[in-house]
Amino acid sequence: MNNVSNFVEGVDNAFVVILGISLFFLIAITLTMIGFVIKFNRKKNPKAKNVKEDMRLEVLWTVIPTILVLIMFYYGWVGYKAMRDFPEDAMHVKATGRMWSWSFEYKNGKVSPTLKVPVNKAVVLDLFSPDVLHSLYIPAFRIKEDVVPGINNKMWFEAYEEGEYDILCAEYCGERHSFMLSKVEVMSEENYNNWYGEDLSGAAPAETGLQILQANGCTACHSLDGSRLVGPSFKGLYGGKREVLVAGGSKKSVVADEDYIKKSVYQPNSEIVDTYPQVMISYEKTISEEQLKQIIAYLKSVK
Repeated sequence: MNNVSNFVEGVDNAFVVILGISLFFLIAITLTMIGFVIKFNRKKNPKAKNVKEDMRLEVLWTVIPTILVLIMFYYGWVGYKAMRDFPEDAMHVKATGRMWSWSFEYKNGKVSPTLKVPVNKAVVLDLFSPDVLHSLYIPAFRIKEDVVPGINNKMWFEAYEEGEYDILCAEYCGERHSFMLSKVEVMSEENYNNWYGEDLSGAAPAETGLQILQANGCTACHSLDGSRLVGPSFKGLYGGKREVLVAGGSKKSVVADEDYIKKSVYQPNSEIVDTYPQVMISYEKTISEEQLKQIIAYLKSVK
């Protein structure tokens, strides 16, 4: 495979060396065992014999594995050291992993559900999780790093080829872990600058509201087409169907209005929709009052 990022060659070299050594010894030890079984079977050796120690063999099977382990360590260390040597001129993007989606926030405040980066530019991802342990994994770039609540982990890469590459979560994080997917979109510098500087202030509130929901990973748990996921669907939610809420062991029926939406976003666990799990976190520090109005505008439009 082409070196689509700066770490592909180092990681692949380490993998090939370790795999090659492992395969060699798997075959060599298996053949040796078969040879010993044939040579020293009971029919040919009815009477057991003592095997005297051989210092040369002792030295040989101590020195050779030590050298091989050091070789494997060298290739692994070279690749790892490069991953921890963060360039000072790299652009920084905050990568948030939450149940169950990714979002990426840029220096100008723009938030995207996909990671958009310019080609041939070092990018540092500052990793953040508001809930549980995740792991950001970009297979094509050969990079993976745990996203741990309360710990400021980070990772970096430089992409060499334009295109789209998968982002996965490599740490089991709950019911919809396998749906926690995104993309890295490597763009030309011109296209990236156009996207980065794009003015979305003129977008309709409903359109902006959907973008806010997607950027915050809401559509990972709430469908837009009426299907059941981890949380209630957004389709026909506002002002339509009545929701049965559970609070303090008692149930009540309400219509989803602006107050209901606000409380659901800022205090999601004070009242839970019946038959749904209590897994949503508060977005009070993430979604502003103005953004909430745009979300409500979108929900009003989804019938």
